[in-house]
Amino acid sequence: MGRPLPRLPGAELTTSARVEILGVRHHGPGSARSVAGALDELAADAVVIEGPPELDSLVPHVGDGLVPPVAGLAYATAEPWRAAFYPMAAFSAEWVALTWAVEHGVPVRFADLPAAHALAPTDADQDPDEPEQRTDPITLLATAAGYDDPERWWEDAVEHRAESSLARFALLREAMAEARASGPVSADNLRREAAMRKVLRATIKAGHERIAFVCGAYHAPALDPAGFPSQVADATLLSRLPKVKVTTTWAPWTAGRLAYASGYGAGVTSPGWYQHLFACWAADRPGDVVPGWLTRVARALRDDGLDAAPASVVEAVRMAEALAAVRGRPSAGLDELMDASQSVLCGGSAVPLGLVERRLVIGEELGRVPDTVPLVPLAEDLARTQRRLRLKPSPTPTTITLDLRKEGQLDRSRLLHRLALLGIPWGTPADAGRTTGTFKEAWELEWQPEFAVSLVEAGLLGTTVRGAAETRVREAAAAAGDLATLGRLIESALVADLPRALATVVDALAAATAHQHDTRSLLDAVEPLARTQRYGDVRRADLGRVREVLATVVVRAAVELRAACSGLDDDAAAALRASIDSAQRGIALVSVGADRWREALSAVAADDRVHGSVAGRVNRILLDGAHLASERAAERLSRQLSVGADPVRAAAWLDGFLEGESVLLLHDPTLLAMVDEWVGRVDEAVFEDLLPLLRRTFARFPPAERRQVATRVYNLDHDHADAVPDLDLVAGRDAARRVAALLGLEVSR
Repeated sequence: MGRPLPRLPGAELTTSARVEILGVRHHGPGSARSVAGALDELAADAVVIEGPPELDSLVPHVGDGLVPPVAGLAYATAEPWRAAFYPMAAFSAEWVALTWAVEHGVPVRFADLPAAHALAPTDADQDPDEPEQRTDPITLLATAAGYDDPERWWEDAVEHRAESSLARFALLREAMAEARASGPVSADNLRREAAMRKVLRATIKAGHERIAFVCGAYHAPALDPAGFPSQVADATLLSRLPKVKVTTTWAPWTAGRLAYASGYGAGVTSPGWYQHLFACWAADRPGDVVPGWLTRVARALRDDGLDAAPASVVEAVRMAEALAAVRGRPSAGLDELMDASQSVLCGGSAVPLGLVERRLVIGEELGRVPDTVPLVPLAEDLARTQRRLRLKPSPTPTTITLDLRKEGQLDRSRLLHRLALLGIPWGTPADAGRTTGTFKEAWELEWQPEFAVSLVEAGLLGTTVRGAAETRVREAAAAAGDLATLGRLIESALVADLPRALATVVDALAAATAHQHDTRSLLDAVEPLARTQRYGDVRRADLGRVREVLATVVVRAAVELRAACSGLDDDAAAALRASIDSAQRGIALVSVGADRWREALSAVAADDRVHGSVAGRVNRILLDGAHLASERAAERLSRQLSVGADPVRAAAWLDGFLEGESVLLLHDPTLLAMVDEWVGRVDEAVFEDLLPLLRRTFARFPPAERRQVATRVYNLDHDHADAVPDLDLVAGRDAARRVAALLGLEVSR
């Protein structure tokens, strides 16, 4: 309850002022309901909310079309990647206090360590991949009391123990005071609380008589004016802190992202459930919590084509209440409701319930920020483009298929590719299924709130999505250290329809090609350039320069290929083999430099000094392309597997030759017999060393093809037994078992 205020140094205080510290669980519907009651009971004439003071500028937008969940976004103006979100849902105590103040015409202020200090770089900056670990004190109290749901604990221990909302918060402050006394308070919390007291002092000095301060419960004991430290002590804590210029705005948030700790303390794992709780409590219909939730579950199951009769909802309600009684709980919580749903509505299976869990327990809400909220120019351009293209951001994954022959859908594709270049993966490419030609694109769309920060950061590159993407491509081209990167940039600039950036990257690639002596870099650049050349007509781009550069790259790679294949160890051979495969896929798409490429492959294929893995793969490429006669290929394989040949090189050559489909072994009994004979002839000591490589070679074949190969080998052995009467099958049993194990087959003893 309120207490007379002592006179604080440096401030003239009204001794009759009443200050109520409302300690809450962030994003807790029980806390939110109690805050609403406490504000009405107090009839507050000023409201203070935990949060950086910079958020004060966002208050005028509340009630002007702002729909939760939303987040206050504060970012360093010059370094927008230094940012913090302060999310609020309809069931967040901060949102309830904010909207109450706006609706009642009561002044509202935010109080915490200013973002100007919190976002300033320091020597002790944390790794951005390891966010600060925050503790939710009410969760700790609930756990200590044997509760797995803090909201159920709040309802039982707080709501049902006091008639007055203000009395509930007084009880909680006492519990928090004991909790704080059990251990030291971090330096960060001490600074934050000093900043909160600074704002509270100013609010008292302004002459307000009934002040409500909504803050995390952990801070409540430190904010009682009766126990304030001196103003000088607080000023000392806040002195000499680093500072940066900060900009703030509202950003849409999602129910799913409320599960993450950011800004206002700990996240919550079931925002959809909390929204349901708060809606029932706010409507003063607590009896609707259980039947209302189970009705929603049944409806969601029916929407997914699953059977959920209304009568089964009644049975599920009874089971949930029975489970609560058996477990010694005064009311059914989410655990009881989900257990009852699985048992009654889902026939005991967890699979149907999993289909609707995200929709209900997490929720699919996406907040809305009105057009009156100031945005960076880039974000405004994106919003206009989204409206023009009728691409509405949604947190729910959605798949769209685009026909690139239609201008509007081509524009959608361009937008998604440009955003990807800016590090905003709103859309990720998906399988377009069976389509005709290259005119179809499929995307999986899912909007993430963090994209608001990415937009601010990308805004440093330009005021429009197209302009920023062009700048990003040019910067990437200038920093590119290899031809493959430049080749991929060309492809990206093409699909994003950035002709000026495309010209810049092509020029950079042309210049780099003239000085490039790394054959692998040349090979890796072929495929992205070939795709650009092959599919560029869909994008209606002028690709004459791309074709010229591609021809140069192919010729240079072909000329230097044989020399690059000399003196390779196993790792270098594997890398070069992958690069050759990549270049082959690219050249197969277009006819640019194909003759020179085949000549280079032929030279490598005939060179016995080349590493076996590369030589075998090149021979297979030529065979598949009908540029090597099958008889000639069989002769080379026979030579590699002949008596006296190095078995390690032979295994590597075979691995390269057999990569891909097993059709060679299935339809050419001569080749299969060669491999079978060689495996049986390898010395046992050497075979143990070769087994991992051979296992990998055959493991690439699908199981059905491996079984077919085994059957062919079996038939070969039996045919050979008939032809050679004195064949000792018993002596060959161990070899047969090894081959079977190699092929992944089970053999009875």
